Amino acid sequence: MFLREMTARNLLVLLALAPASANAQVPSTKPSASPGIQDNSFLMEEAYNQEQGIVQHITTFRTRRGSSDFDASFTQEWPVGGITHQVSYDLPFIRSARETGLGDLRINYRHQLLGSGETRLAIAPRLSVTFPTGDWKKGRGTGTAGIETMLPVSYVLSPLFTTHSNAGLAFTPSARNDAGARADSYALTLAQSVIVTAHPNIQFLVETVYSREQSVIAENSTEWSDDLVIAPGVRGALNFASGLQIVPGLAIPIGAGPSSGDRGVFFYLSFEHPFTRTGR
Repeated sequence: MFLREMTARNLLVLLALAPASANAQVPSTKPSASPGIQDNSFLMEEAYNQEQGIVQHITTFRTRRGSSDFDASFTQEWPVGGITHQVSYDLPFIRSARETGLGDLRINYRHQLLGSGETRLAIAPRLSVTFPTGDWKKGRGTGTAGIETMLPVSYVLSPLFTTHSNAGLAFTPSARNDAGARADSYALTLAQSVIVTAHPNIQFLVETVYSREQSVIAENSTEWSDDLVIAPGVRGALNFASGLQIVPGLAIPIGAGPSSGDRGVFFYLSFEHPFTRTGR
């Protein structure tokens, strides 16, 4: 980056004249030789939008010990003109009671409010709308549209450590249970992760996710439930000359507190590549 190549004198002049804006942040510690592993969180999300001309395809699969049930999803993330705006969708697949089907589709918009993958601090709030594509009679959907907000904050502590923080709130009006009863429901999510870069292409991570949500138990009646998961994992990157980056990952979600005794396995696979000549 050009800031690192300037003399100390020129750098002081630049800092004195630079405006206080999101672009005048602490330079990144990301290596420039090859694409790093950045936007590849497992159970939560980082505050890095897709770069111009780059699309990402993400597949996840999570199982639970002692059960044939699973949760899977497919996600695509697209930049809109550049890094400032990003749209994406999440297509969930759920297996429950020996039946597998589509869950509720989610369409997301995320705004790069501060920073990017090249800065120490990044903030990218998200607004999402869910659509009732899942079968509520089989417990795979809410039977109605809903909204969700999330505030991801990413901070590079050092070349070795990076942290991601999430805070989110969801609201589903007139949600249904599998018996057809309706009630408004809310959900809260708080999450924190620590990423350790052992090698430019290998990272270890620990994600902690707490969620508190309402379930419909009768007409106009809900009850709260809590879930706390700690998920240690590892991910690696395969970088190709074409610009394609493949990131497989594995985590072991472990229930704690109200979720004590829960165990599972989480699989992650990402393909990220240019779709125009202006890509990475």
